[in-house]
Amino acid sequence: MYRGLLLFGLCLMVGNNVFAQKKQAANNQPKADALWNLDAIVSAELPGADMGKRFGYCFRIGPGVRYKTNTNWIFGGRFEFLTGNQMRDDSLLWNVKTSIGGLISQGGDVLNIGTFLRGYTVGIQVGKILPFWQANPNSGPTVMTSLGFMQYKINLFDRDNAFPQVRDEYKKGYDRLTNGLYLEPFFGYTYYDKKKFINFFAGFNFVLGFTQGRRNYLFDLARPDTGQRFDVLSGFKMGWVLPIYKKNVEDTYY
Repeated sequence: MYRGLLLFGLCLMVGNNVFAQKKQAANNQPKADALWNLDAIVSAELPGADMGKRFGYCFRIGPGVRYKTNTNWIFGGRFEFLTGNQMRDDSLLWNVKTSIGGLISQGGDVLNIGTFLRGYTVGIQVGKILPFWQANPNSGPTVMTSLGFMQYKINLFDRDNAFPQVRDEYKKGYDRLTNGLYLEPFFGYTYYDKKKFINFFAGFNFVLGFTQGRRNYLFDLARPDTGQRFDVLSGFKMGWVLPIYKKNVEDTYY
């Protein structure tokens, strides 16, 4: 009987010791930080659906701000400029072009006018960093979703103000102004350097735009441009992150 009690006591002591060691190891694991992030974002994208009929490769660039909780949830917002120089709409300005191409300037010269994609996206975002098998609990595979407003148009670049055909109010009859809501999923990876010098995120994004044309009349097509559109941007996005860590009072020495 005493041997049984002794054996039971030894097993209980060993079990408690193992449990205490596991608990201590778990407590010693580094925890994720709650911190603010200032982002510099750039993405290279290919338009699709209705937007792809008019434009080629384009870029977005701009700032963002996010807050990451100590459970790695992300909340924030961003503003990105949309720009590109590849046009696929050959019918633009056909009604004011000469037979050899180009427009007649107010000085009587036949010159070409630059056409570019210009616009912006602004939105809020929510996401999660999944720190699977990561030495740094702030880093890991990342999923995010953004919701916001997008607007774009064709910019007719007349640097010298030489073409009265597309000046002031006339320009609005050619620019194809479009805007509406967008949804943007993102799948990628977030990396925070333990030394806090190199911090970034990178991955693939897909913009789904539920937009509408906003011009009541197009001069070259002689009709309104107020129809519903479905616009897509897909590509690769990355951001350079400046994290703002909270100072730990326990790390202050006197």
